[in-house]
Amino acid sequence: MKLGWLHKAEEALFSLLLVAMVLLVFVEVVLRFVFNTGISWSQEATLYLAGWFVLIGVSWGVKQGAHIGVDVVVKMLPLIWQRVATLAALVICMAYCVMLLVGSYEYLSLMQMIGIELEDIAIPKWYALTILPIAMLLLMLRFAVLGWKVIRGDASGFGFHDEGEDSMHLVQPADSVIGDSSDGTGGKRDSDQEPRQ
Repeated sequence: MKLGWLHKAEEALFSLLLVAMVLLVFVEVVLRFVFNTGISWSQEATLYLAGWFVLIGVSWGVKQGAHIGVDVVVKMLPLIWQRVATLAALVICMAYCVMLLVGSYEYLSLMQMIGIELEDIAIPKWYALTILPIAMLLLMLRFAVLGWKVIRGDASGFGFHDEGEDSMHLVQPADSVIGDSSDGTGGKRDSDQEPRQ
């Protein structure tokens, strides 16, 4: 499945939401501390913008392999069992998404029926919460794509980044710490040498 358009749309929406949040908070700070006034709805708007940002980021994180996961045991399994374990995990994830999708739909239906508005913004609350089912549908789509890759043999797991391996470039090689004995320092760095008299 080619979903490049979805990836671009998610990134564009991320950018838009982030810019909107930053600008709104910046304007609010300037108005409060410089002009001693403010925007009555800015806090609520920022809260909902952040919620949209996070919920859309969940599906994007699946594609990027950015979610936290512990796959030490799975990586020790043979490749075929890694795929089986990943598919089993995906089934559980999809079931969780379905429960949240049904729950969010029922919640939105209730909000629409009651007709509650946001506290500071004069729009129905269910408008602002439509991201709940949208985010679950996006997440289910990402899980389905990953499952298809596992079935085809293009992937064997969720593709979590190995933070330990990624950070190994921060560790100095052993030779640079010990030093070369031919420099006359006996393996000491300049900062470790005794001061000259």
